[in-house]
Amino acid sequence: MKWIIGILVLILWFYILHVTKKAKLSAWRFVWGAVGLFVISMVYIRPYITIPLARIVSAVAGGFGQMTGTFSSYFKYSTIFVSHASGDMTVQIDFECSGVIEILAFLSILAFFEIYNLQEKFLVGIAGSMYLVLANAIRLILICEIIHFAGSDYYYIAHTYLGRIVFYVLAVVLYFFVFTKPQVVKMKVGDFSYDHQ
Repeated sequence: MKWIIGILVLILWFYILHVTKKAKLSAWRFVWGAVGLFVISMVYIRPYITIPLARIVSAVAGGFGQMTGTFSSYFKYSTIFVSHASGDMTVQIDFECSGVIEILAFLSILAFFEIYNLQEKFLVGIAGSMYLVLANAIRLILICEIIHFAGSDYYYIAHTYLGRIVFYVLAVVLYFFVFTKPQVVKMKVGDFSYDHQ
């Protein structure tokens, strides 16, 4: 039943994409396409990529922890063990910490962003996804280092505030270079253009 509903939703999504393209409603096509692709991806793709992404983020962060000796990663289980003065703490990398939401949102926007051609979208999609994995690993490293040096009492502050701030600042940098800057460069008003081709 779930697959039948999914196919019907997919048909409706493609139909409205077709209508908005034919009617030359670019903004509506972008919003409908990006939001629709994100929702479809969250329902049908997310279950298959969450655990592999959590393992990758755990392995990348764990590499830093192993070099510094402040924490260790068991990436097969998406788990990080942090030692600190008053004991040890386990950090489990779950659905929210895997970065899957941010990566699927980024790819969904990119898919309908008309500045790039198909090949550029493919390359930017791979590079951007890798960047988001690295940004998420940096967030985890920060959290683990704070726990290691300040203790488990600082986990909430490190995870809820500092880690998120660092991750979202890095995400804003990505969005600026992938979406904002190319849009401004290709902007043309009358005879004026930033594009010097």
